[in-house]
Amino acid sequence: MKAPKNKTIDLDLDEGRAYFDRCAHVDRPAALEDVLDRTICGDCFEVLPLLPRGCADLLIADPPYNLTKDYHGARFHRMDDEAYEEYTIRWLEAALPVLKPGGSVYVCCDWRSSLVIGPVLEERLRLRSRITWQREKGRGAGHNWKNALEDIWFATLSEDYYFDAAAVRQRRRVLAPYRQDGQPKDWEETADGRFRDTAPSNFWDDLSIPYWSMPENTAHPTQKPEKLMAKLILASCPPGGVVLDPFLGSGSSAVTAKKLGRRFLGIEQNPRYCVWCEKRLELAERDPAIQGYTDGVFWERNTYALQKQKK
Repeated sequence: MKAPKNKTIDLDLDEGRAYFDRCAHVDRPAALEDVLDRTICGDCFEVLPLLPRGCADLLIADPPYNLTKDYHGARFHRMDDEAYEEYTIRWLEAALPVLKPGGSVYVCCDWRSSLVIGPVLEERLRLRSRITWQREKGRGAGHNWKNALEDIWFATLSEDYYFDAAAVRQRRRVLAPYRQDGQPKDWEETADGRFRDTAPSNFWDDLSIPYWSMPENTAHPTQKPEKLMAKLILASCPPGGVVLDPFLGSGSSAVTAKKLGRRFLGIEQNPRYCVWCEKRLELAERDPAIQGYTDGVFWERNTYALQKQKK
């Protein structure tokens, strides 16, 4: 039995049969209207070649990190670097034709797989940046540094691409307020304190890994926060645009796209994870809130009380 405040989504396939029946299954070339805004249950290597060409604005990929790991019955086995490079090239070259000519690409990875993925992207795309974000959860290590960071590579297909820096500003507390002519300079005095909305950087220290009392939490072992997805989507997908995710997992990119007024094409091979995604999409109909994102800005971690006051 779960604790009363435990919101973790962990339906099995029998419990979630109604959700699974909503999913799309693609075994022939698909029209966009048949797969848009639906969870596609299938292997991305088989599904991607069947999707319409040039229809997505943004590719967000969170592939397995080349670690031996169990994903509720589907086990990924670690490869050597050469095999993992070939694996990366296969899914990337299958996904890129689905993007529009001005599309953008974000690929999530840990520090070790980043060493393989970065060069693969640089050979085929215009590499823009490497985002590093603080993953505050994790086990300590007796003979090494605790791994508390992950990377996201940012690349584009061309020099003509969409990027909205104003949509991803971060609200930070002002510790040393500077005034000009007696007035606050680049910060605001509020009843809750002094804040500055800052331009986004490629180091993110404001994210919380979903945990048991958060409505977005699922039992997926490598779930990404909706707040993380919101940064990528707001920055690199125009309103009404289409987000493609070939490794959908429990659906964070699809759910966040829905909450932010974007469309999505999401592929996930594990039927149980497809159930969780569809459940979250249903919940988003009633509650479009994204933890840590309020008033059009991203708040620092542990400022939840202030965010609630603003709603």
